[in-house]
Amino acid sequence: MFGRPAVVTAVRDAIADARRAGTGAAAEAVADSARWRLQAQSVPSLRSVFNLTGTVLHTNLGRALLAEAAIEAATEAMRSAVALEFDLGSGKRGERDDHLRGLLCELTGAEDATIVNNNAAAILLVLNTLARGREAVVSRGELIEIGGAFRMPDIMARAGAKLVEIGTTNRTHLKDYVAAIGPKTGLLLKVHTSNYRIEGFTKEVPARDLAAVARERNVPLVNDLGSGTLVDLTRFGLKHEPTVAEAVSDGADLVTFSGDKLLGGPQAGFIVGRKDLLAQINRNPMKRALRVDKIRMAALEATLKLYRDPDRLAERLPTIRLLARPRAEIETLAARIAPLLATRLGDAYQVERIACNSQIGSGALPLEAVPSAGIAIKPSASRGQGRALSALATALRSLPVPVIGHVAEGSLVLDLRCLEDEAGFVVNLASLDVAEGQDAGA
Repeated sequence: MFGRPAVVTAVRDAIADARRAGTGAAAEAVADSARWRLQAQSVPSLRSVFNLTGTVLHTNLGRALLAEAAIEAATEAMRSAVALEFDLGSGKRGERDDHLRGLLCELTGAEDATIVNNNAAAILLVLNTLARGREAVVSRGELIEIGGAFRMPDIMARAGAKLVEIGTTNRTHLKDYVAAIGPKTGLLLKVHTSNYRIEGFTKEVPARDLAAVARERNVPLVNDLGSGTLVDLTRFGLKHEPTVAEAVSDGADLVTFSGDKLLGGPQAGFIVGRKDLLAQINRNPMKRALRVDKIRMAALEATLKLYRDPDRLAERLPTIRLLARPRAEIETLAARIAPLLATRLGDAYQVERIACNSQIGSGALPLEAVPSAGIAIKPSASRGQGRALSALATALRSLPVPVIGHVAEGSLVLDLRCLEDEAGFVVNLASLDVAEGQDAGA
């Protein structure tokens, strides 16, 4: 089952541990220890979890859940040889981007499109192609930092572009861009501040106005939308987020955006816009290093095709379905789950149904709160509450399918917006042992 080399190593390690502990290398104890090691090693590191954090697109939990159509397409691509770079019509070598280019142009109104492995790669490739050894002009208020200490100035430096900051943190005017454009300007960069908002005495230049200046001075305008969406989110009860089609219509020469955030697909980065600029980008040797494989290509194609039928998008695309899920439905779910949790936890914890707010996550609409419902679990004893909460969180993470919530105001909160497998969750709870979790957290 485990293979002879792994078994031999586990037995040797078990014997060594027994000798260090001074307990003696009894055959039965060594066998049990070796078996435990082998079983622990066989558990996948990348495990499924129940995301009850209240963040729908949680970066640390893999962001978007894929649509069934995308899963089926990716599975088929894994099982079979596919015409990834082969033109079935001519029998000659083809381009892998061709599988998505038509769909992206159709959905965004752009002239051309290309695909890389994430949006950071898209920005890196654009800057390296159009502004290497030249200047990239950007507002100070848009010099973002996202998760993992990824900073826009750093990516500019790696791309070989010289950063030209204009305006101030809270106010940038059109005249600032005009004054910064010169013979060394490679591009103007507008960055969507998707993971924060500056409020109060503020000013930014609309993309449409910036595009007019860029055309007049013959300098490309690149609009980095970050999360990016292909549909107006207001139809699902969410705040409007600029769509890619709107960014193209506003006159951006290139638009970059992600595939695994609001779009609801696998990790990818898209660059859409002018055909001549895309031709330059595709000739950049870096493009090969940043391309996506057949599995993601298949999943992306299936995901994009869902956008051809926006009326059924909420029922077919998990990201939109979860974001649009009615609060009343989640409240009803909480009413069923709370008594089961209370029974399982006993008198040591108080279980209460609560109203809460979910977040979209991954930098998308950071101030948008989506009304939700969940369960708050608080230790009954007044002393040692922090230790008790830690023990509970540890016990939930130790379940066959780990349950991930968040601590707020002295309670462990389980936001149920993303809980769709109620039956699986209930079966999972049968293994909950808070005493064992307390031992692990001690």
